[in-house]
Amino acid sequence: MSGLEIFTAFEGPRRLVSGPLAEVALVIKRAGRRASEPVAIFSDATGRAIDLDLRGSDEEILARLPQARTTAIAAEVTPAEPRGRGRPRLGVVAREVTLLPRHWEWLNAQPGGASVALRKLVEAARRASGDIDRNRAARDAAYHFMAAMAGNLPHFEEASRTLFADDRGKFTGLIAAWPDDIRDHIVRLAFGGDAVDPAQVNR
Repeated sequence: MSGLEIFTAFEGPRRLVSGPLAEVALVIKRAGRRASEPVAIFSDATGRAIDLDLRGSDEEILARLPQARTTAIAAEVTPAEPRGRGRPRLGVVAREVTLLPRHWEWLNAQPGGASVALRKLVEAARRASGDIDRNRAARDAAYHFMAAMAGNLPHFEEASRTLFADDRGKFTGLIAAWPDDIRDHIVRLAFGGDAVDPAQVNR
């Protein structure tokens, strides 16, 4: 399903599987008896580890899984148009907004009134900052995964600083000697790019 949140499982430093949570959970269950090192499952969206109860049958395991988050919008918000009296349409949340009188005057003069104008302004701001927000979330996810899986590896502190400085060249050079699967997953989380080729980075 497009937009379904992806999770990645590691056995020690080795990546086992990536996919929707249900798929990952069942793979881990089957691999559990053969695992020689601890198995950890991470959300690709946040980089944080999650705990699963893998006891019982496949059906019992799947029934206990948290609801998967998707990037798809479950319901459309109210269209940008004037509405009549009565309860707000489903999807609209009423909150208090404090503005100066001149701001209210400008908003009320806009087609559709203040509420419609505010929604349009918020959507425009979201579009304008979309790439920045996505990049920040990607760096955060990569850092959380790094802290869990590579906190004791060489150059971790310096690599963390260069990650948030968005210096990809220096960053990949600092982590080039880390275990392949850990290193490559960090790069995918942070930059959405291909795996690192250690022979092509500056050490």
